Amino acid sequence: MPLVLASSSPRRRDLLARIGVVPDRIAAPDIDETPAPRETPRVYALRLAVEKANAVERAEGEVVIAGDTTIALGRRILPPAETEDVQRKLLRLLSGRRHHALSAVCVVAADGTVRTRIADTIVAFKPLSEEEIDAYIACGEGLGKAGGYAIQGRAEAFVRFLQGSHSGVIGLPLFETRALLKAAGLALV
Repeated sequence: MPLVLASSSPRRRDLLARIGVVPDRIAAPDIDETPAPRETPRVYALRLAVEKANAVERAEGEVVIAGDTTIALGRRILPPAETEDVQRKLLRLLSGRRHHALSAVCVVAADGTVRTRIADTIVAFKPLSEEEIDAYIACGEGLGKAGGYAIQGRAEAFVRFLQGSHSGVIGLPLFETRALLKAAGLALV
């Protein structure tokens, strides 16, 4: 069965490769990612994963996979760091605190059946000095990322505790993803 990855993220493509999955096609979904009023982070992440999967054209027989990773501090959905000023504010918020990395996956099977899963990973950052924040922003890896950091890079040194899916924080929880792909009929070893 042909697989379509509804994402332009090279991280998601790399994560799929870790479980031996290579998409036959990649299509970047174009959706509005604005949170709805009073929407909880968990509902938001799941909604975006489903909307991304549904935003991509699916030919007969194709399976579509999409994901969303949302960083939440309590009930607050943290935005992606689109500018260095936003990234600085996000890193200050996360400094010395626990937060949730919610990584939702949606798979639309060839028969149109929609299945979702979510991995809720607790991440605790050490207290960050202004110098550490400045140096991290200067390296450029967290710009555009949910919560303003990339755990697979230099920010991993900030993590004093992690409970859950490391791959989910990167962008696709592999345990949940594998289960959904198998349920959709993909032959995985």
